[in-house]
Amino acid sequence: EVQLVESGGGLVQAGGSLRLSCVASGFTFDDIAIGWFRQAPGKEREGVSCISPSDGSTHFADSVKGRFTISSDNAKNTVYLQMSSLKPEDTAVYYCAAEPDPGLMLCALTPQYDYWGQGTQVTVSS
Repeated sequence: EVQLVESGGGLVQAGGSLRLSCVASGFTFDDIAIGWFRQAPGKEREGVSCISPSDGSTHFADSVKGRFTISSDNAKNTVYLQMSSLKPEDTAVYYCAAEPDPGLMLCALTPQYDYWGQGTQVTVSS
C-alpha cells in the first residue's frame, strides 16, 4: 500500500523553527520525487520545496529560499523539511506528495503529484 505520513507540525512563534517529516511507504524511494506543499485557508495550494532522493537535487519556492531546507534519509524512506525564521504567513496545512522521479529535470512545485499525505498543521504566531 502506497502511503505518505507527515508529522512535526505545531504552534511556533515568529522567528522560530520546526522540522516536518514525511515517511513514504510502498514506494521504491529512488524512483520518486517528494514535494512539500502548503495550503492556507482561502488560498490555493502552494509548492514549497521538493527533492529527488535518487540524486539529492532540490527546488525551493522563492518565498522560502534561505529559510527552509529539505533533505532525505533514504535508509528511512523519509524526507525532512526544516523550517527556520518562520513568519505568520507560513501558517498553513503542510502536505507531502510523491510522483515518479523526473530524471534530469528538477522536481516540480506544481501540485501534479500522484500521491498525497493527510497534512500537518503549522501555525506561526506573531
